[in-house]
Amino acid sequence: MKHLIFLLLTAFLPLTVTAQKGKVTTSYTISFENAVHHEAEILAVFSNLKGNKASFRMSRTSPGRYAIHEFAKNVYNVKVTDGKGNILNATRPDPYSWNVEGHDGTVQVSYTLFANRGDGTYTQVDETHAHLNMPATFMYMPALADKAMQVTFKPRQDLNWKVATQLENKGNDTYYAMDLQYFMDSPTEVSNHSIRSFDVDKQTVNFVLHHNGTEAELDTYFEDVKKIVLQQKEVFGELPSYDYGAYFFLACYIPNASGDGMEHRNSTILTSTRSLADGGLQRNIGTVSHEFFHGWNVERIRPSDLEPFDFETANMSEALWFAEGFTSYYTSLMMRRAELLSKKDYIQGLTRTFNYVWNSPARQFFNPIEMSYQAPFVDAATAVDPVNRNNTFISYYSYGSALGLALDLSLREKNLNLDDYMKLVWKKHGKKEKPYTVEDLHELLKDYAGEAFGDYFFQNYIYKSNMPEMQRLFESVGVSLSQDGSKASFGVSVTNGAITQNTTIGTAAYKAGLENGDKIITINNTAITPENSFNDILSGLSPNDVLRITYERYGVTKETTATLQQDPSYTIELDTNVSDKKVLKRRDLWLNPK
Repeated sequence: MKHLIFLLLTAFLPLTVTAQKGKVTTSYTISFENAVHHEAEILAVFSNLKGNKASFRMSRTSPGRYAIHEFAKNVYNVKVTDGKGNILNATRPDPYSWNVEGHDGTVQVSYTLFANRGDGTYTQVDETHAHLNMPATFMYMPALADKAMQVTFKPRQDLNWKVATQLENKGNDTYYAMDLQYFMDSPTEVSNHSIRSFDVDKQTVNFVLHHNGTEAELDTYFEDVKKIVLQQKEVFGELPSYDYGAYFFLACYIPNASGDGMEHRNSTILTSTRSLADGGLQRNIGTVSHEFFHGWNVERIRPSDLEPFDFETANMSEALWFAEGFTSYYTSLMMRRAELLSKKDYIQGLTRTFNYVWNSPARQFFNPIEMSYQAPFVDAATAVDPVNRNNTFISYYSYGSALGLALDLSLREKNLNLDDYMKLVWKKHGKKEKPYTVEDLHELLKDYAGEAFGDYFFQNYIYKSNMPEMQRLFESVGVSLSQDGSKASFGVSVTNGAITQNTTIGTAAYKAGLENGDKIITINNTAITPENSFNDILSGLSPNDVLRITYERYGVTKETTATLQQDPSYTIELDTNVSDKKVLKRRDLWLNPK
C-alpha cells in the first residue's frame, strides 16, 4: 500500500511543481492514512536544482527551542528518485543528512514519519489530530533555503479534519511560505477543531481549539483571551503587523497532548492535558498570555544572536533574560490588568519566583546573560549524567521576570514605567524588525530613564548578579515583603528520610556534609518513621538548634551535626492598610486595566 501511495504521489506532484516552476522550488504532500499507528506519509519534491549533487536533511532544532532535537530519528522508509521516477542512490554523511548524485534537476523524497508527541516542538499524528511542528516533520534542502515552498495537506475526511496555520492559504489545502525560515516557523493543526475570531484594528485574531469540550466552554474562554489580547496591545500601543492580516492561537487541550506553549511569528502553539471543564478555564490562560506577548518580544523585538535561526545546531542567545524573562513578568501582570487575577492573588503569586531567584546560590556563578547562555543545556535538552543545576542555574524565565519586576518598580519611583520602555524598544527595534543586542537595551534604558539610571541598572543587575533593594521598591507600591525569623530551615527537602536532590550551597544540610541519596535514620536519637517524619521533628525546632544526625550513604552508617538556620523564604502580600495617596495611585497605575 505504501509503495502504491508513493507511485501515485510521484505521478501527481511533478505536475504541481512544474506549474509552480520559478516560484516554488520545494513542494510537500503529507497524508495520514496510518494515523492510528502515529505515522504520516510525506513526499518532498525539490526542483530547479543546479549541478549534479544535492543534499537534503532533517532539522536538529526548532524555532523557540534552544537545544538540539534529533528529528531524523523518527524518519524511515526513505525512497529517492529523480523527476522521472528513476531511483537515486542516497548516501549518509551524518545521522541527519542524505546526499544524492545524478539527478535531472529534480529530487523526490518519500518517507514515513513516526510522530507521537503533541507539544510546541514535536509532531503528533493519531486519530484525534495531526499536530505538526515543521522541523520535526519535513526534510529540506539547505541550498533552497531562500526559495519559496508549498505544502499540500491531505486531511482525513472521515474524521472531519481541517487545516489551521499561519501559512498563506492557496486553496485546496495547499499553503505557501516565502522561504525556509517562514515555513519552519509555521506550526499547523489538522483536526476537527473549532475557531473563534475577533478583529482588532483591521487585523483578525483567531483562536483555534482542538478539545473534547463544548462550544459554550470555548465561548467563555475566548472572552478571556480577548481581554488578554487587548491589554497586551496597550503595553506596546499597537498590535504587530501580522502577515496576511491574521494571528492564530493553535490550542490542543486534549488528554494525549503534552503541556507546552511555543511562540511563532503570527501564531502560537498551546497544548495541555487540562480540559476547559477540568480547570483549564483558569489554569491554561497563563500560557495564552505568555505566548501572545512573544508576538512582540522575541518574534519582532528579536535578539540579534537568534537571527537567522539555525536549524543545524544549538541556538544560544545573551538576551533570554529579556526575551523570555521580561515576557514572563508580563504574563501574570497582563492577567491582572485583564482582571483575570485579583490584585491580592497577583501579588501573592510573585512569591515563588521571588524566593527562587533571591535565595539561589547560582548568582555567584553566573549573571543573567550567562544564565541565558545555558539554554541549550536546559531547554528541553536531555542528558543522562547528574548535574548541579539547583546550585548553579536560575531559569532565565524566572531571573528575567524578577528583574522585570525590579526595573518596573524602580522606574515607577521616578514616575516612569516599564510599559513605556518596552514601547521604546518596540519602536526602535521591533516595529522596524531590527535585531537588538544587550548593549542596545542598555542604551535605550539610558535614553528613556537617564544615563545614570541605565548604567546603574545594567552594571549591577545585568552584567553583574546583584539584586535591587526590593523591600523599598515594594513599599513604594503598597506591597509588604517579610520573613518569619522564628521558622527554622534545614535547606533541603527530605522524603521518608531520603534526601532526593543536591543540597543547596550554604544551607544547614550542605554545611553538615549531607548530599543527594543520603538516607537519614535518626535526628537527636529519634528515629525517622512514617509516623514521625523528618518534617514533624523539624516543625518543633528553631533557628540555631543543633541536630545530631545518623544517616546511611552507600550502605555505610555515618554521623554528622547540622545547625538549623533561619528560613530564608519571603512572604509578599498586598498591604491593605496603605493610606498614602501617592502610593495607592502608583499601585493602581501598575495593576489596573489600561
